Amino acid sequence: MNTNSQESAHWTGTNTQPRIAIIGCGVSGISAVVHLRKAGYTDITVFEKAGSVGGTWRENKYPGLSCDIASYWYSFTFAPNSNWSHRYPLGPEIREYLESVAEDFGVNAITRFNTEVTELKYSAPVWHLQTREGELSTFDIVISASGVLHHPKVPDIPGLDTFEGRWVHSTDWDDSLEIDGANVAVIGTGSTSAQIVGALGERAQKLDVYQRTPQWMFPLFQHRYSSAWKWVMSNVPGMHKIMYWLHRQLLERTLGPATMGNDRWQHFFQWMCTRQLHQTVKDPSLRAKLTPDYKATCKRLVICSSFFKSIIRDNVELVTEAIEGIEAQGVRTADGQLRKADTLVLCTGFHTDRYLLPVDVTGVDGKTLAGQWAGAPRAHRATSVPSFPNLWFIQGPTGPVGNISLVAVSEVQIKFIIQCLDKMKKDNLAVMGSSAAAYQHFNDELKRSVQKTTWATGGCQSWYIDGSGDPNLYSHPPRQFYRDMKHPNFSEFIVESANLKNEVIAQ
Repeated sequence: MNTNSQESAHWTGTNTQPRIAIIGCGVSGISAVVHLRKAGYTDITVFEKAGSVGGTWRENKYPGLSCDIASYWYSFTFAPNSNWSHRYPLGPEIREYLESVAEDFGVNAITRFNTEVTELKYSAPVWHLQTREGELSTFDIVISASGVLHHPKVPDIPGLDTFEGRWVHSTDWDDSLEIDGANVAVIGTGSTSAQIVGALGERAQKLDVYQRTPQWMFPLFQHRYSSAWKWVMSNVPGMHKIMYWLHRQLLERTLGPATMGNDRWQHFFQWMCTRQLHQTVKDPSLRAKLTPDYKATCKRLVICSSFFKSIIRDNVELVTEAIEGIEAQGVRTADGQLRKADTLVLCTGFHTDRYLLPVDVTGVDGKTLAGQWAGAPRAHRATSVPSFPNLWFIQGPTGPVGNISLVAVSEVQIKFIIQCLDKMKKDNLAVMGSSAAAYQHFNDELKRSVQKTTWATGGCQSWYIDGSGDPNLYSHPPRQFYRDMKHPNFSEFIVESANLKNEVIAQ
């Protein structure tokens, strides 16, 4: 990697702090700030395109919103919360928690809100960052904490612009929408739709749910915590660590193996999904429409108990005919029927191949990140990409994004990045980035191992699969990911000394 670094004073060779930019202030951004400061890195600027922290939990505020990861595991280790109201946290409560953590740990004070980053350009050994307002800044290190699910996918349905009612994507929910006593159409049946349909069934006069592909739905064993239990969590030493560990083990030792080719666990999850369907939906015809023809765990498992209870209501109809188009008064299906609607809700997911994009990122020798990824984003250990040194990712491509706590993953990844920064400081390195060989080896191994998982063998199409045709996520057990992140192999990186122009390989 010939980066043509300039011979000048560098933070690693002087008693100064590296200038660090963090893009995004959701779960990953907050985690990054707190852990970087704890490690002694304090010259940090966070760029957030919105007006407040929270990421996906700020963007999403639709009825029924909750998390399918247990509360105590969906918490930062540095900010345990004894006051979660439910076993699985509600959306507004998560947002309040993130806002509280950001305030308590001084994240807000270093965040530039309503400031969207539009361009990153590498000029060895620094990055030049430009905002939408045209402001330019220079940073030694850039950390992308922009997340995955934040570019809404609006389907190209003919006639959508002719609809005379109101339509929204699930990420753009407005409480003034006409729901109570109205005719509502929900398009899509993924995790978001399952929660929305569960909440709107008793409110709408008529609720049509348009299903293209049925989903396996595992029951959500929700539970409201009592005041006595909250007292225990607040006053008994070590309880947070115990509950964090228990919830982590519960999923990682059951659902984890189920996706990794363990037939016994896969059959268990499919049996539980089938059991909930049969216990709730008694009509054989409707039940058949709701039964997938692929294996459970092939997609990200929908964990929800309210969808089936809503779908059997007299005012709710499951529509499986293909949508032909939208008209002024409603939805026209392939059978020629016009189903009238006052409100359309699009639960049609996200563009999951963008990550930091659409920021225009230019690395070594003019290479662009968009060109390198070309619809099939990959990263080395989900944190770095060759030709883009000193640029790090949290929740980047090829990371574990299944039914797992992304709060926990964010902490593991920022600690990995901090070890790399410590290595740069210790060895007086101006540049660090993954080598092309290590990147290729890592991703080739994931491509081989993913073929054994139900994500590849389960017979479904999911948002895990990108332009390469393969599932784009970490395909080994989570504990292996944690272990590898805990002990970086620095021989996988190309580095450059702050004092010399020649390329060296870290040992």
